[in-house]
Amino acid sequence: MPKRKKHPKLPNGYGSIKYLGKNRRNPYAVHPPVTDYTDEGVPITPKALCYVDDWMKGFIILTSYKAGTYTKGDERDIDLPSDQKSLEIITQRLLADYNKAQGIVEEEKEPEKTFAEVYKDFWKYKFENEKGKKLSESSKLSIQAAFKNAKALHDRPFRDLRHDDLQSVIDNCPLKHSSLELIVHLFRQMYAYADIYELCDKDYSAHVKINKEDDDESGVPFTDSDLKILWDHKDDEIVEFILIMCYSGFRIKAYKTLEINMREKYFKGGVKTKAGKDRIVPIHSAILKLVENRLSSHGALLSGTLQIFRNNMYKKLSELGIEKHTPHDCRHTFSMLCEKYGVNENDRKRLIGHSFGSDITNSLYGHRTVEDLRSEIEKIKVCY
Repeated sequence: MPKRKKHPKLPNGYGSIKYLGKNRRNPYAVHPPVTDYTDEGVPITPKALCYVDDWMKGFIILTSYKAGTYTKGDERDIDLPSDQKSLEIITQRLLADYNKAQGIVEEEKEPEKTFAEVYKDFWKYKFENEKGKKLSESSKLSIQAAFKNAKALHDRPFRDLRHDDLQSVIDNCPLKHSSLELIVHLFRQMYAYADIYELCDKDYSAHVKINKEDDDESGVPFTDSDLKILWDHKDDEIVEFILIMCYSGFRIKAYKTLEINMREKYFKGGVKTKAGKDRIVPIHSAILKLVENRLSSHGALLSGTLQIFRNNMYKKLSELGIEKHTPHDCRHTFSMLCEKYGVNENDRKRLIGHSFGSDITNSLYGHRTVEDLRSEIEKIKVCY
């Protein structure tokens, strides 16, 4: 059930507006200021001036009553604006006029910081302290790019932003999936910072999502001759893992958390997209021994940081005379091998973690067993 919205606190001596509960045509009772008390000093609530269907109407009636202009029945002639913002403006103006008439001087409030101003403070917090100085230049450039791509929010008061405002930036941005990820990440970080310094009421970035398929799939697969060289050096621990990636097709981050079932010989896991997560990929017989060696020697498929492995991979490829490839190119190699050796197209999508798009039949009902997928992946031939 939605919570009833909060209303401004009325000044002392202004009267009261009491909510009588739902299922009433006019659930708000508008009472004038208290003038009588019991012998024990308990205030006696005066008879209601009227009953209205909206708190704001009651507020207007009390203001009119305080000014001496209220006539019974005036509440029937009040028309309120439909949008909440206009109502809030009317409320603040009426309160300000009342306080001015009563000689009450309100504290001048500092204007709310804009998105751009909060970003500026966040930047100092993240990068201009001792911890921040250790962060990479690439991190700084990524955050700067994300901020630039959120231009629609720059001049908006940060506290006034809501989920729909943030989501709109993502939905309307024409850039690639990877750029959208940076924007969402910036939102998360800024709201974490804003929460520390009470610059927001809640984290409106929590449920912002990217509503487009991941298009960050550019890459160049290894050639047959490259693969032959790699298989010739399969005893090298760097090459070993490169081959595992080339014949299983996961993104490199996924190998940190993959479930490895050696009894039934399959991987389960994945990252990023809905289609890519928790998918099952049978372990190709050619890399089964490599996987066993890897688990025996390292206790995991991928140990250490991703960057350390990338650096080692680039160095090893150079030593072997193979043109530079990224870890993501291993995923493209797997896709290329599936296509080359006639793996069923729908099963190729399942193994790689690609969406079926508008193909509802395969998306919802195309269930395949591990052995079904194994028979497909084993079509890939390996030349040792």
